[in-house]
Amino acid sequence: MRPPGPLLPALVLLVAWSPGWAWLLDYCRSPSKATCNFVCDCRDCSDEAQCGHHGALPIPGTPFTCGFEQDTCGWQDISTSGYSWLRDRAGAMLEGPGPHSDHTLGTDLGWYMAVGTHRGKEASTAALRSPVLQEAAPTCELRLWYHAASGDVAELRLELTHGTETLTLWKSAGPWGPSWQELVVTTGRIQGDFQVTFSATRNATHKGAVAVDDVEFWGCGLPAPQASCPLGHHQCQNKACIEPHQLCDREDNCGDGSDEDLLTCSHHMATDFESGLGSWNHSEGWTRNHSAGGPEDLAWPNRDHSWNSAQGMFLVSVAKSGTPAVLSSPEFQASGSHNCSLIFYYYLHGSEVGCLQLLLQMQGPSAPQDTVLLRRRCGELGAAWVRDRIDIRSAHPFQILLAGETGPGGVVGLDDLILSDHCRTAPGRSDLQSLPMGPWVQALQPQPSSFHPQEVCELGYLSCGDLCVPPEQLCDFQEQCPDGEDEQECGTTDFEAATAGGWEDASVGQLQWQRVAAQESRGPGRDARGAAAGHFLSLQKAWGQLRPEARALTSPLGPSGPNCELHMAYYFHSHPQGFLALVVLQGSSRELVWQAPSSSTGDWTVDKVLLGARHRPFRLEFVSLVDWDSPGQQGAGVDNVTMRDCSPTATTEKDQEVSCNFERNTCGWHMGHFTDAHWRRIQSHGPGYDHTTGQGFFMLLDPTNPPARGRGAHLLTGPQTPATPKECLSFWYHLYGPQIGTLRLIMRRDGEEDTLLWSRSGTHGNRWHQAWATLHHQLEPSTKYQLLFEGLRDGYHGTMGLDDVAVRPGPCWAPRHCSFEDSACGFSTGGQGLWKRQTNASGHALWGPQTDHTTETAQGHYMVVDTSPIALPQGHVASLTSEEHQPLAQPTCLSFWYHLSLHNPGTLRVHVEEGKRRQVFSVYGHGGLAWRLGSVDVQAGQAWRVVFEALAAGMEHSYIALDDLSLQDGPCPRPGSCDFESGLCGWSHLAWPGLGRYSWDWSGGDTPSRYPLPTVDHTLGTEAGHFAFFETSVLGPGGQAAWLRSEPLPATTASCLRFWYHMGFPEHFYKGELRVLLSSAQGQLAVWGKGGHLRHQWLEVQVEVTSTEEFQIVFEATLGGQPALGPIALDDVEYLAGQHCQQPALSQGGMTASMMVPALVGGALLFLILLVLLGLGGRHWLQKGGCPFRSNKDVAALGFDNILFNTDGVTLPAPATSSS
Repeated sequence: MRPPGPLLPALVLLVAWSPGWAWLLDYCRSPSKATCNFVCDCRDCSDEAQCGHHGALPIPGTPFTCGFEQDTCGWQDISTSGYSWLRDRAGAMLEGPGPHSDHTLGTDLGWYMAVGTHRGKEASTAALRSPVLQEAAPTCELRLWYHAASGDVAELRLELTHGTETLTLWKSAGPWGPSWQELVVTTGRIQGDFQVTFSATRNATHKGAVAVDDVEFWGCGLPAPQASCPLGHHQCQNKACIEPHQLCDREDNCGDGSDEDLLTCSHHMATDFESGLGSWNHSEGWTRNHSAGGPEDLAWPNRDHSWNSAQGMFLVSVAKSGTPAVLSSPEFQASGSHNCSLIFYYYLHGSEVGCLQLLLQMQGPSAPQDTVLLRRRCGELGAAWVRDRIDIRSAHPFQILLAGETGPGGVVGLDDLILSDHCRTAPGRSDLQSLPMGPWVQALQPQPSSFHPQEVCELGYLSCGDLCVPPEQLCDFQEQCPDGEDEQECGTTDFEAATAGGWEDASVGQLQWQRVAAQESRGPGRDARGAAAGHFLSLQKAWGQLRPEARALTSPLGPSGPNCELHMAYYFHSHPQGFLALVVLQGSSRELVWQAPSSSTGDWTVDKVLLGARHRPFRLEFVSLVDWDSPGQQGAGVDNVTMRDCSPTATTEKDQEVSCNFERNTCGWHMGHFTDAHWRRIQSHGPGYDHTTGQGFFMLLDPTNPPARGRGAHLLTGPQTPATPKECLSFWYHLYGPQIGTLRLIMRRDGEEDTLLWSRSGTHGNRWHQAWATLHHQLEPSTKYQLLFEGLRDGYHGTMGLDDVAVRPGPCWAPRHCSFEDSACGFSTGGQGLWKRQTNASGHALWGPQTDHTTETAQGHYMVVDTSPIALPQGHVASLTSEEHQPLAQPTCLSFWYHLSLHNPGTLRVHVEEGKRRQVFSVYGHGGLAWRLGSVDVQAGQAWRVVFEALAAGMEHSYIALDDLSLQDGPCPRPGSCDFESGLCGWSHLAWPGLGRYSWDWSGGDTPSRYPLPTVDHTLGTEAGHFAFFETSVLGPGGQAAWLRSEPLPATTASCLRFWYHMGFPEHFYKGELRVLLSSAQGQLAVWGKGGHLRHQWLEVQVEVTSTEEFQIVFEATLGGQPALGPIALDDVEYLAGQHCQQPALSQGGMTASMMVPALVGGALLFLILLVLLGLGGRHWLQKGGCPFRSNKDVAALGFDNILFNTDGVTLPAPATSSS
């Protein structure tokens, strides 16, 4: 992940433009020169509107960017098959392998370009092409984010076409990670028109799901003409201004080539390798080649620098470590009082250990014989040609040596060596033979990125004493060598040694990190210890031409332990747009872990950063950017870097503290780093409050603060030693929000599969809940275990909280809630083993429901007993007994969901054991396809158990299943009824993928919430009361909705549904809608609906309910237009079976929303007449073949009256299917 916030220039807000007038622009100069050239030639920047820029003149330094939020920015699909690109968003997809959020907003409401899965059996390519662009500057860089899960696509490719040539800027066959990944490529100088194409290729075995977002062009505009140039700058023939060092560097910086013409550069000696080695005619290990003739190697340069073409020539080498390729210059005269300057372009790609070194060998009898290292560049710099320059002043004749070496898969390249006019060849010495290899081996100094071995060890191994340390044990924070040589160049340093603790500069722009003497720096004039003669890592001027920020990296590190910290001293002085930060690089992800406060005084400041437990390999990177040339001596420096407590085996007393209320610290719990989402210890404020005191600290997982795109986050302990065979872990959790996802508790042991101890999914209301799980241990000396809380989100709307974790000896009480998703919840089968916990994920379960009740999927778990005669003979009983429940302080409702097979399975009986057993529930007979709710009132002053018994009837292919047991305070409500004081009763708020994965929630008026809520409920009329609610602003456009569903209810000829609702939408704005649906096997029927605005009061509704078959009542919250902030709330829902609705009298304290029959008599007569006319006309139209489209949102069940009533009149819903 690229560091967010101030780490990069702020992106301008993009304003939508209308494509209707895009072709009617009033160009400020001729269209051929002004359109899509990355320069705002017009005052309103309208000349760039067709190619990704929206709105006014961008802030200098910001990119031309397209996030696809408004439109496609001129990008077009040019695919020739059904496998093609379209503009899409995650919230519009029902299911699939695509991203769950865009990259721009990080939510399911943001847009991107996507290729959906393709069912074809032939290989095919989907191509997305940019608008016609023109005149890219030499510094032009294209950045985009792509999403392609491995296995979904065969190859991705980015190509640039200009003239008759198509350049492959990048291609990859994976593997790719599960999240958004950044791609950065340089285009080089492009003259005239060009287009960029991003393509995805699938074969018959790949699904082909790919997405692209946030396409950005950085530094692509050529300089604009100026009336006059700043002092010291060069004015081009086209009146543009460039810096003096850009003259004669083989790059067209002016845009008209005048900075590189023969007259200006006649005194420079350039070698471009197009026809040979030029004056650099002594080479060992380098070969001349071009991209078109190179191997099919992903690291091979795709073009040269001189001509930016695949046909251009360059030098290339794949020389391995210890045997570098050497290129030698002719011998030059002593430079005297002038500098001999060498500009060169180099390429380091494909290997972290690749290096290019520039050395000076002085000649003559009095000259030093040792070579002098002038420049060393190492690491992975990407597929780009990077400029550098070296100025040489020597009192002796000298020779310049360029040497390259790399690791497996790596490539080193050279192009465009440009010598200034003060580099004069020594008379008669241009044919000097190249140096022998002896001095080279001595000149190569050991560096952390490439530990050079002794002859006794294999390549890549470190020799120390009698040991050969393998590469994976270098910098692993555990010393293998007696003197710790394997851990010496791993980040810890005071920068006094020349090796700089293993920190390597990887900058490619006009700033770089260098180890410098304090008195020679721009900074405080002394190092962090106050020594003027000391050294530190300092920001310095550089000669690169690409990305402006300076980067310094460590060697690959890790694994690290949970207490790993980096301590450092730093100084930072910059204007607000500058930054100094520490980033952790792991795989393709970049995590910002520290950033210096906005510009300090410029003196040294001490700070520390918790890095935590991380897998190997990871690298640390200091990244910084300041305006070097502005007044005020801006700069940055780092000193006294120390890695502390980083060994994965290092422990402290705190690591054994599993019990924790998080008031002082996180005790023995630490954050995992497998995604960019993290648990954070925060203090109670606003809607976030802890459980301990309501004002203290707790652990919070919020995917929007800071923004994170990872699917989940880990909070885990270090290795623990069990004290007893059974321990009880209790904790309080908070799951709140319409897209919250799943919280899981896992036990981890070395060499074993993870054990899932507990899980909860979906919102559980705006309150803290207690849970517990029994830990089972084998008491052996080597037994160690870890506990892990894993939060997995469904979307971006919702938070998870943890507080007051405690461990005590002995088993836990039986849980108050059990979904059987993680375990059997301690239920025992009495030795018979007839009840089994199962899932139907394979589709081959011999008996039991097709789906569970918790998740309503085949992957969900439940308990089931086979009541067929061969398993349980007629009259025999199978028992399922819980663990002991704690005594109840008040009457409590025990609810459970049961499923009886179509063939009569017999009787399900429920007993409560409190000293003696008493039967509290019994159901007998045939079942059906639905789960049904059972509930009983329980009072128990002592420890008690619940026993479920299946009494078999002797029928083949029969079963009884159980799921979702729950204890709620208070008496059990009537079926279909709830006052929401203790929860949602039997109402299900499961998030349905087809509706956007949103859930109704539960809260009270006095509970702090991140969503606007009614201040009082209806039941109590106070802030202490509770209600169900849904915040519609999270939906976004697109027809998404959230459902709140009752338990299955029996068929009825006349019943009454009565409820109170509350809406809060501003007048004159688009508003939310609340509808009541009756859902049965035949479909859904809308029986009531209402849009609302801000009334600040509870309104009553009564609806007559009729159904000829079993049904469910569904409350649907949706939008009547664009998103608007406002809640829909429900309270005091009553289902009065077998009773007609009674019209209540209007009172001052409330309003009725039921239908007033007398007031509608006249309207009804008019409506009936209209109905007849519509019916006759509609019948005639249907007979003519009308109604080509049919809505399936409201499909009426047979026997339902297909009319929707509301207080504003009577309307007809969408046509219902009928068999008649």
